[in-house]
Amino acid sequence: MKTSANEPRRYTILVVDDNQELLRLITETLILLGDFTVITASNGVEGLTRAVELHPDCAIIDVKMPGLDGYQLVRALRGDPETASMPLVLLTALVQDHYRFAGLLVGADHYLTKPIKPPDLIAAIDEAIAMSQEERISRAQALIDEPFERQS
Repeated sequence: MKTSANEPRRYTILVVDDNQELLRLITETLILLGDFTVITASNGVEGLTRAVELHPDCAIIDVKMPGLDGYQLVRALRGDPETASMPLVLLTALVQDHYRFAGLLVGADHYLTKPIKPPDLIAAIDEAIAMSQEERISRAQALIDEPFERQS
């Protein structure tokens, strides 16, 4: 999508969550507070299909969903060359550190916990979109190396 230098870029965000009320709330928040076009999916399989077909600028993904959960969806998107560099943000009620570590390890750019303040969600989207593929790979490698460095 091309814009002039004076025009802000309009990003397309895919929001994947099985909670319809939360899906509606996140959609309305993104439209109201950001310059976003929002597409939605109510489960991981639908999210994967929409991501592959529509190539959004970023995806916000719930972790706990029936069928294909958020971790599996992130792994599937990272494993497909067409979507491997898509910015991905996990948004979940799972607050323990091991869930966060697992989310980042499977390839999410950010792991946010509910409830989230709208400005924090917008900031995470902006940061994920601005992250280069090299930064994404470097961050993943650092997560893998960190436990081994602590043992040394």
